[in-house]
Amino acid sequence: MSNDRPITLEQLFRYKKPWGQFPHQDAAIIEMEEDIEANGYAVAMNRSRPWFKTWSQDGKQPDPIYLAPAQAIIKTWEGCRLAAYADAGGIWTIGWGATSVNGTPVRRGDQISQALADELLRAEILRIAEQLHGIIPASAKWGGNQQAALISWAYNVGLGAVKDSTLRRRINAGESAQVVIPQELPKWNQVNGKPLEGLTRRRAAEVELFMGKPVVQQSAPSVTPSTPRLTPSSPLSTRVTPHITYGELCLGEERRRFVNQAQCDIATELCAFIEKARTQFGNQPVIITSGHRPKAVNDAVGGAADSEHLYKPGCGAIDWYIKNVSVKLVQDWCDKNWPYSLGYGAPKGFVHLGIRAGRPRVRWVY
Repeated sequence: MSNDRPITLEQLFRYKKPWGQFPHQDAAIIEMEEDIEANGYAVAMNRSRPWFKTWSQDGKQPDPIYLAPAQAIIKTWEGCRLAAYADAGGIWTIGWGATSVNGTPVRRGDQISQALADELLRAEILRIAEQLHGIIPASAKWGGNQQAALISWAYNVGLGAVKDSTLRRRINAGESAQVVIPQELPKWNQVNGKPLEGLTRRRAAEVELFMGKPVVQQSAPSVTPSTPRLTPSSPLSTRVTPHITYGELCLGEERRRFVNQAQCDIATELCAFIEKARTQFGNQPVIITSGHRPKAVNDAVGGAADSEHLYKPGCGAIDWYIKNVSVKLVQDWCDKNWPYSLGYGAPKGFVHLGIRAGRPRVRWVY
């Protein structure tokens, strides 16, 4: 971790223990207050300051036993993007799923380092663990792998779902977690009432971790470095997202290149959602059947005059399917998770994912 980056009070007090429990933290807080008074907040709140050395080195406590296995299993099933992308709900997201950085909401065009992405994930794991210990008190006394399995599940489904779960009720009623976890976790593998291969495999991995099997990370989705922002002149080999290239959006034809940056940004947003779907359905290959269609191409193929594939201002579309996966199943998942335009093309072998000017929710059948 770099020692010259700013730190916020919110970040700091996320790890602060009750006064008197860790004397080195208490001493650091006093030093920090004196530093702020003497030099101002902007100067004092930095990891290079003497008070932070007191905080992080004197009497430094080991990481919680659940942290390493939780990081490992979450990284196995969650992709990391160092450039901001819109998630399934249209929320700008970055890193391992963060929607804010140092209290500031993620915005289009934001980029972070891998180190910061990992730090944000660490903070989220610690936050979830603390909440879980309140929701399921017995979990605070479990081993590291057992806590990590539950943290991974909560990271995926949300703490609200954990609170409402039969799993929580059964464990809090006194049933053995060794019995409850293998019975209840596998039930959380559905979207829109239908089981998904990716979620089925994740739940199985969480059960295995809970029962003592270590995480095997070679099956993890690609964790990619920050990719250059797609521009109209980018090489067709440029990866828009980890598994989709510019060339695929152009069907390999130079004449289908985008002509302005706004078109590229909308295409990137669409591809980011398709990557989410790819992960949900077992990381099978995505096949794009239609992307950008300039007017001449659109006319030649008989496209509608107002087709989203023209990428007019505020618009864009991709027709696609996932190899070896039911198009209808993918379409149903998109219907639930994509807030903008969706064409029901399953009978013809594709899903139409689009955005219209003003971003209305639109549905139609081909």
